Amino acid sequence: MSPASNAPLVLPVGLKVTVTVPASSANLGPGFDTLGLALGLYDDVTVETVDPADPDSGGDLTVIVTGEGAGEVPTDDRHLVVVALRRTLDYLGVSATGLRLTCVNRIPHSRGLGSSAAAAVAGIAAAAALATDADAPRALSTDEMVQLASEFEGHPDNASACVLGGGVVSWTVPAVPVPDVAGYRDHAAASAAPSAPVHYGARRMDVHPDIRAYVFVPDVQSSTSVTRGLLPRLVPHADAAFNASRAALMVLALTEHPDLLLEASDDRLHQRYRAASMKESAGLVERLRAAGVAAAVSGAGPTVLALTPQVLPARLSDAATEAGFTVRELAIADGVSRS
Repeated sequence: MSPASNAPLVLPVGLKVTVTVPASSANLGPGFDTLGLALGLYDDVTVETVDPADPDSGGDLTVIVTGEGAGEVPTDDRHLVVVALRRTLDYLGVSATGLRLTCVNRIPHSRGLGSSAAAAVAGIAAAAALATDADAPRALSTDEMVQLASEFEGHPDNASACVLGGGVVSWTVPAVPVPDVAGYRDHAAASAAPSAPVHYGARRMDVHPDIRAYVFVPDVQSSTSVTRGLLPRLVPHADAAFNASRAALMVLALTEHPDLLLEASDDRLHQRYRAASMKESAGLVERLRAAGVAAAVSGAGPTVLALTPQVLPARLSDAATEAGFTVRELAIADGVSRS
């Protein structure tokens, strides 16, 4: 998306905003890069505009991180919240001479719960709030927030769930047409073409009130780029048709028919190809599904997500705990908010 064309408005010193952004789960089984769900585990980010000449300000940029990722993530210009914040300020035609960020992180990193999407959305939402407080000439729409956040992620499922909350159906319009099988090229390669922007869209679904969400978080981490590399370039037509039916069914299961969650959460496109890289998670998915609980790997894993209209049986929770997973029930969350 193109930034505003007017001369930048410099934010006054002394502004302070706090945004709260939820965790998210993507795919939900069959909806690869399309379906997402906002979950009630939150990062809080506070951004203050400061005078870098003030000896107490810490200079033009200070980043303080507590909780998840503390001591591991960068605390300079490379921090994802900072990158997203500055990009959005530029897009809105706004600048800041000095910034102080305090990040209180509760979303586990590299576990399939959307921590990078949450960071990008936090930066975007904070920039929008600062611009509003400074009476900037334009505001940021939710569609623009989805677009900007998805550009950081390269796909809109987690990002749109963080922005919109609830369940989401999202989609991508590639920058250039994707060739047919004879000249196959994947969407990521097509989207990387610089000739035209990629469009990302999303709409919220209100999740049925009977549905309960459980996450099973292991101690190990995974890399989305690595797990994506395990996916085949081509899949059988029968598997594509199977997933199309289950993704459509998942929309009905989430909104109107929770009794269909087990059938709706089945998948043939991605989980089996990644199973060898996260054997414990794949095994847990199998055990939960064998017990009648709709379960899938959350995003790129290794966290497992279970969706059920009943309370999770204690025997399943206890067995997962013994296998090294931290089990938590999380509310279906609303999207990013200013607190």
